[in-house]
Amino acid sequence: MELDDILVILLAGGVGERLYPLTKDRAKPPCTSGGRTRIIDFTLSNCINSGLRHIYIATQYKSLS
Repeated sequence: MELDDILVILLAGGVGERLYPLTKDRAKPPCTSGGRTRIIDFTLSNCINSGLRHIYIATQYKSLS
């Protein structure tokens, strides 16, 4: 199986109760984590660096953020 044949589906965006001050108005994935990077950037970077290019993101909570 080639890497081009693999589809990645990320399930992102929980309520984020432990990060409540940051997640009051948005979900966890778009929250910043130490500067300009967002929490979801780490997962997306891992996929890209592994050669996985077909990525879909499924959101659960406050998807418009």
